[in-house]
Amino acid sequence: MAGGSVVAAGGLGVGGTWIYNRRQRFGRDATAVIPDHRVEVSSALPRMVIAKGPDPATNVRACVQRIGGMERLIDRDDVVLVKPNIGWRRPPEHAANTHPDVVAEVVRLCLEAGPKRVVVTDCPVRRSAPAFEWSGIGEAAAAAGAEVVIPEDSTYQAVLISRRIGVWDVLAPFVDATKIINVPVVKTHSEMSSIAGMKNWFGITTKARMVWHNDLDRSIVELAQLMRPTLTVADASRVMMRGGPAGGGIGAAKQGGAVAAPHHPLAVDAWAGSIFGFGPDELPPYIHLAEAQGLGTVDFRSLQPVEITGA
Repeated sequence: MAGGSVVAAGGLGVGGTWIYNRRQRFGRDATAVIPDHRVEVSSALPRMVIAKGPDPATNVRACVQRIGGMERLIDRDDVVLVKPNIGWRRPPEHAANTHPDVVAEVVRLCLEAGPKRVVVTDCPVRRSAPAFEWSGIGEAAAAAGAEVVIPEDSTYQAVLISRRIGVWDVLAPFVDATKIINVPVVKTHSEMSSIAGMKNWFGITTKARMVWHNDLDRSIVELAQLMRPTLTVADASRVMMRGGPAGGGIGAAKQGGAVAAPHHPLAVDAWAGSIFGFGPDELPPYIHLAEAQGLGTVDFRSLQPVEITGA
């Protein structure tokens, strides 16, 4: 099969539902491993914080401070990777990407903890440079002091994603990082109804990842099993209510005025579903699959989230 070709197919014996350059996926060894980036959490601190107010940056700072501050998570010898959603060439008003003010404030909080470096990167669905520009994230992150890495300017490492998915090229900053902060946006998705933190990991690799949509629920969960972030800061400053994941224009989004920071990433996705009015039984299948795999609980309220209003 020619490199880069995509052919839909039936099962592959280990539950796969596609063939994408099979030699690349299963005929080579991984050259790197992505470790678990979680840190031990004091039982005296909240397991989830939700801040509500008109200013995204203020909400971010309120959340992070209430869970103990970035200095509790980041050391001076760390290389911190901040992973927003920069999937689309859309302005912030469309809510297709993480709000640039949220990303910039996460960067500032990381830098205040004094690490060696803070890097911001993602792999957009289509052309990368326009997505970084139109989203406002490239400029905002750089102004806040981060190193902004466009995928086409990065090297890659071969990483085993899962037994089913196989080995894929992953952006080197995800391999080099010693701490990772996931900064997803809450929005709708044509196949998933709502998405947030776990789907955000699709951006660690190349644009060829679109074949993962052939079994999207399992792909999301297997990515979440691989990527264990230091912290998740979920952005619901503006919320895309329809037309996802690319967005349906300004009229398809509304002010959400909220940011959430849990220590259990699955809680973010369950909280995101609640914004759209979904109860536990109405959440997308991948969330229940993730719970069955031990990645957290769909009952985010059982974490007794602390709510800060008027942050």
